[in-house]
Amino acid sequence: MGVAFVLVSTEIGSEKDVLKKLKEVPEVKEAYIVYGVYDIVAKVEIEDVDKLKEIITARIRRLDKVRSTLTMIAVEGFQR
Repeated sequence: MGVAFVLVSTEIGSEKDVLKKLKEVPEVKEAYIVYGVYDIVAKVEIEDVDKLKEIITARIRRLDKVRSTLTMIAVEGFQR
């Protein structure tokens, strides 16, 4: 299984709308509104890294009011 973190920039004031829409994407396991350069951080879990491109380009980037994304693919880590 692969994990990626997607940083999402939204149109001003639309963070809650985009967060609500991200809940409908099954591969998005967690998402948070954050302060800073980006508006939302989403954790995406996938079976195959090749499927990540489809999820990002066809599902997340095409959501209404998403301006841009930055994807970071996890290569090593731990969970408690």
